[in-house]
Amino acid sequence: MVKKIERDYGRFREIIHGRIRKDLRKYITKGEFIGKQGKHMVSIPIPQISIPHFRYGKNDGSGVGQGDGDVGTPVSPGDPGTGTGAGEMPGDHLLEVDVSLDDLAKILGEELELPNITPKGKRTVISEKERYTGIARVGPESLRHFKRTYREALKRQLSLGLYNPDDPMVVPIRRDKRYRTWRVKEIPHNNAVIIYMMDVSGSMGDEQKEIVRIEAFWIDTWLRSQYKKIACRYIVHDAVAREVDQHTFYHVKESGGTKISSAFLLANEIINTEYDPYEWNIYPMHFSDGDNWGSEDTRKCIDLLERELLPKSNIFCYGQVKSAYGSGQFKRDLDEHFRSHEKLITSEIRDKEGIYESIKEFLGKGK
Repeated sequence: MVKKIERDYGRFREIIHGRIRKDLRKYITKGEFIGKQGKHMVSIPIPQISIPHFRYGKNDGSGVGQGDGDVGTPVSPGDPGTGTGAGEMPGDHLLEVDVSLDDLAKILGEELELPNITPKGKRTVISEKERYTGIARVGPESLRHFKRTYREALKRQLSLGLYNPDDPMVVPIRRDKRYRTWRVKEIPHNNAVIIYMMDVSGSMGDEQKEIVRIEAFWIDTWLRSQYKKIACRYIVHDAVAREVDQHTFYHVKESGGTKISSAFLLANEIINTEYDPYEWNIYPMHFSDGDNWGSEDTRKCIDLLERELLPKSNIFCYGQVKSAYGSGQFKRDLDEHFRSHEKLITSEIRDKEGIYESIKEFLGKGK
């Protein structure tokens, strides 16, 4: 039987999830709460849900119930305040709730109608897991079940009249001993790696990097709900590419020209050395404002995609963030060359409001 408090808590969680789903577009476009992450939880401010609670303040020795007094002594009014008086407008009540990343991914999938990802068939790693499933009369002493063994010994002594309540000593013999048994179960683990690449040249400003940061968080959240194990690698580039950690990826400030092929070459090197396409589901994701160093480098990028990256990837996502200084030509070149290639998805992100649709474009094919 479900306890009342558990039923009430479940109802409260449903209300929370309903509020998040209703305002999901707002949460996606605002990245403030992304920094409020625990290990598997994220804090989200929810408006207009007030929970009664005690508030503890400092005891300053004044007020009702303080000091000496007799029964029936009237309470004198307090000192007049120096403020502007009582307000008449309602206040905004914000409640910060912790939501698991799994719940957040579920809400994202339901609201954007994202299909569950179907991993590539040959990219499934099978691992073995031992599970204790029963009790046997023989086995190694390390797996002896002490409670079952004691119970069998006690039953035997009682049935034979050997048990003495005044001297309750129970000594098991060989036939009393019971042991845990196990079986080996094969568990498929679909491994995935996301390779984030970002243009950090002079034309990519703080606003563009913030858009990348927000979109990467939601993509990461969804993919982690689809795979048992996931790895993330981060590449930044201007005219030269280098691998960095997550913090550097989101906070780096650089300038210079743009050579997109440098990032594609580094990503391909990482895949070849560490992520066998027959064991890993691979998701390269590149974000740029569309400027590139000449048509020659663009042709090199197209060649790398065609020969190396697309055959090894589940999907390759290119997000073009609108910038006042970027030409946006790279997306046009990709669209023209690959047209409706099933593994290449391009998306134009004009501002933070465009993140919502961009996520749907990237993840909507379920690959």
